[in-house]
This record gives sequence, C-alpha cells and structure tokens, in this order.
Amino acid sequence: MTNSAYNPDVLTCLANLSSDEVFTPPQLANEILNHLPPELWSDKNARFIDPFCKSGVFLREITKRLLVGLENEIPDRQKRINHILQNQVFGIAITEMTALLSRRSVYCSKNANGKFSICDGFADKDGHIRLKSVEHAWAKDRCAYCGASKEAFDRGDALERHAYEFIHTEKPDEIFNMKFDVVVGNPPYQLSDDGAGASASPIYQLFVQQAKKLNPRFLCMIIPARWYAGGKGLDEFRAAMLKDSGISRLVDYPVASDVFPGVKLNGGVCYFLWERERVGDCEITTRMSGTEDSMVRRLDQFDIFVRFNKGISILEKVLAKKHRYLSDQVLSRKPFGLDTLKRPTGKGDVTLYANKSVGKFEEAAIVHAKEIIGKWKVLLSMAYGEGGEAREYPRMITGRPIVAPPPSACTETYIVVGAYESRIEAENLASFLRTKFVRLLIALRKNTQHITKDRFAFVPALAMTKEWSDKKLYAHFGITEEEAAFIETIVRPMEVERE
Repeated sequence: MTNSAYNPDVLTCLANLSSDEVFTPPQLANEILNHLPPELWSDKNARFIDPFCKSGVFLREITKRLLVGLENEIPDRQKRINHILQNQVFGIAITEMTALLSRRSVYCSKNANGKFSICDGFADKDGHIRLKSVEHAWAKDRCAYCGASKEAFDRGDALERHAYEFIHTEKPDEIFNMKFDVVVGNPPYQLSDDGAGASASPIYQLFVQQAKKLNPRFLCMIIPARWYAGGKGLDEFRAAMLKDSGISRLVDYPVASDVFPGVKLNGGVCYFLWERERVGDCEITTRMSGTEDSMVRRLDQFDIFVRFNKGISILEKVLAKKHRYLSDQVLSRKPFGLDTLKRPTGKGDVTLYANKSVGKFEEAAIVHAKEIIGKWKVLLSMAYGEGGEAREYPRMITGRPIVAPPPSACTETYIVVGAYESRIEAENLASFLRTKFVRLLIALRKNTQHITKDRFAFVPALAMTKEWSDKKLYAHFGITEEEAAFIETIVRPMEVERE
C-alpha cells in the first residue's frame, strides 16, 4: 500500500556532479550542524555562510532551525522568514547551476525575488546566494590562487573555468563586508591538472585556510581525509591542522560511500568542528561498517594523524620497544633511477622487475643503487589501492612482497624494502611483510594507494635471521586479544603464493 503522505526530499536524490564536487546528503548536513551550540538557533543576530554552495542543503537546514528557534522572538512567520534570509543566511555558489539549485532550495525559487520566493524582501534575483564570475590570476602557466593550469582552464566563457570566488581573493571578508559566526559547507575537493581528470591536485585545503581568514566563531567542513598523511600539496596543511588546538571534534569515515552513496574517494572523508575561542584536545570519532568509537586525544600525538583510535594502544607498544624502523632501510622512489616506462630489453644479465613485465636488462643502463644489484631484494608495488574504495574492511593494505634473486633491479613501479646477502633473510622479510600486524602498522600511515618510504615509519626493523609470524609478533609486543581482534577487522590474511 502506498503511503500518500510520503514527501521525499529531492536533495537526497541528486546525482553528484563528480567525485571532485560532491553533493551533501541532508542527513549528513544535519549531523554536522548538530555539533554547533544549540543556542545559535535562537540568536537573531547570528550569521551563517556556506562559501561553496552546491545544492544549498546547509543553508536550507540552517534556515529551518532558525525558523523554529526564533519563533518566540519573531512570532510573525513571514517577518521571521524575511529576517533570517535577509540578515542571517548567506552563500557563495560554485557554478551557475549550483547557484540556481541553491536558491531553489533556500528561497523555494530560482530567483530570490521571484513570484514563488518565500522571502518577499529581496530586490534582485540573487538574494544572498551570489555567483560572481572571476578570472584565474595567471602567473606564468599557473593560477597564483588555486594552482590551476593555464593550458587547461584559460578557455573563455564557453566552459566552466572553476575559478571559485572564495579562494580567488586575498580578502574573503570583503565579499559580503560582514562578520560571520559560522562558516559551514562541503568545498570542491580537487582540480584536474589537465582539465580532463587524468591527474588532479587537491584544493579543499585552500577553502579551509580561506575560511579561517573570516575568523568565525565556528567552522564546520567536510573534506577528503587524505590530508592525514600529507602528500601532494598537503604537507603544510597537515602540519597546521595537527597543531590547531581549536579543532574540537573530528569525525572520520574511512569508507566515503558510508556517507556519500556511490562516491569513490580513496582514503575516505572526515568533517571537523573548529572553535575560535577554544584550546584543547580533540574528540575523534571513527565511523565504519555500522560501528563507532570515540577517543579524546591530541591531533599531533604523532607526525601524521592516526585515524583508528583502536590502533593507538598497539602503536604505543611498538614505539615503547625503541626499535629502529623499516623506513630507515627502504630505498627512496625510483631506487635504480629507472622510471615506470622502462621495460626489459631481453639483453644483459640483470633481471628487471617492471610494470607488468619481468625480463633481462643491461646493467650498464642502471644509474643508481648498483651496490645492491647483486643482493637478494624484497620488492613491493608502489601503488596498491584495492580499487581505492572497497565497501568494507578488512583489506590487504599492500600487494604481495616479491623476493628478487640477484642480479636484479626494478623500475619505480616498485619500492625496495630490503636488500640482503642471504636468501633466507629476504624470505623472512617477505613473510614479515605478509603479517597482519605489519600491514596494520603500514595502514596507520597509509590512506591513499601510494606506498612510499614514509609508510614504514611505524614498522619496527627486527632481525630477519628468524621467521616472523603474527603469533610471534603479538607475543613480542604484548598484543592483547582485543587488540588482535581489532587487527583482524582492518587487515585480511595474505596467503603465501606457492610456485
């Protein structure tokens, strides 16, 4: 039987613009707004801005809350609506389409002064949800504000230039010439370097940095979680976020599709609450596969952000042993000076491990690390992402280690985790890397597909004269049954491939 009273929220049904510009579901928008102080909803002087409107969902839900909270102070409903929309709720759209959509969501009309607008006090069609056409500020071949490629985005008015107004100014407070109590929203995540999506650079950090220039009382934003480990354009941003004691809450979703159905975002997403008047530790909540756990701790407890609260006790036990770490022995990117395009030539005595191929190669063509060509080596693929967005854990975390007999080398498709004189030490390192314990420690530093030298900075460099297993490692580090059970939820077993 059909429920005739069912009235679906159209904003729950929107298809996303792309994985770069993701619409926020109403449920998530309200979850984020719930972290703001309740008294804001009955403050007729509080001002709110979403500087990167897509669907207008944040402004719509804020308006609904104010409409209830101000009922006693402004009893007349129309006067209350006019007051809220003319004095308290502001937005900056990111495209012409999102401007129209946001106005429709907030004003119930694509024109703020239209016949069907719920606010009868606007003189122009934009109301307080503006879209201004701005240009990139080209400095040679890149935009000085957002880093966009001139070749890709200097393309006139026929195509979207993605020159977002909010981050293309030194003084964002002059856009509306007023102070805001709350900045909230879901910014664009990245910008394609070539305009076609083949490669992209993150830009969400620019929106966070710009929002802080507004000096609001509260800042709430949902962003990709890749900043936890730094990387492309994110190292300085990570350092600043970890040191920022104004961040009071961080909610982490390792699987992005838990909150953005159908969206693939390698590394997951998070949202945070920043409070201008606060200094202290952060309440960190991880939500995954229907479970939730929270812990109050410092964001800068480690040099990167460790996302799994339940991994902290394990990591502390490892660090307490004061071993050296595997990152000290892992060779840097492109260990033999050979890029990914290099292939075996079929000539020479060296076995070359390359992208999807293994074969003979000339030793004379190898320019670096010649001293380990004659050693037994353990290789790992430099990129391993299980498709980037598996729906659930446990995951493999890394590819299978390869034991490469001498004489051998590899292209930058692989990293060299260790090089030994004896075969047994190399095989023991390979079995060590296959343990769930070691892959958990790698996972604590890895939330993108890339496996670099830095990812091994929590992995102890134990003696490889003996074979290690999870059982032996758990005993060595005093891992409890509860901690072992947590490892099982994150890391899948890796069976040995038999010849």
